[in-house]
Amino acid sequence: MMLNINEIMNILPHRYPFLLVDRVVECEPEKKIVAIKNVTMNEPFFEGHFPGHPIMPGVLILEAMAQTGGLLVGLVKGEETKNRVCYFVSIDNAKFRKPVLPGDQLRLEMEVITSRRGIWSFRGKAYVEGKLVAEAELKATFAGSIGA
Repeated sequence: MMLNINEIMNILPHRYPFLLVDRVVECEPEKKIVAIKNVTMNEPFFEGHFPGHPIMPGVLILEAMAQTGGLLVGLVKGEETKNRVCYFVSIDNAKFRKPVLPGDQLRLEMEVITSRRGIWSFRGKAYVEGKLVAEAELKATFAGSIGA
């Protein structure tokens, strides 16, 4: 299953400049999802991180992973997650292996570890040109409503 940016925006509440997923290229519901984030020089965070040596902040790589996981949950749960806010429960074992630079294409791979009582656990990996740049285990849940 592939999703374009319009289909992604129908599932995730995030918008520019905080929508960090451009395309879904693979999905096995309740198992795994693979998405792409094209990292361009006109990303607003590059202006200050770091002037003259732009690097994508690690926390935003984690956020891109979380949004990718949120897409999988949204595809599985559908209307149940529509207009709901997804919150991090935990981030464990985060490791950053290489910097992500303007012009890179992040391949975000999220694998479901468990889904119990509304808490989803994922093992996430981010790659650039087939090389691992970041990894982490993320847990998230949907709570509250947007605009409430």
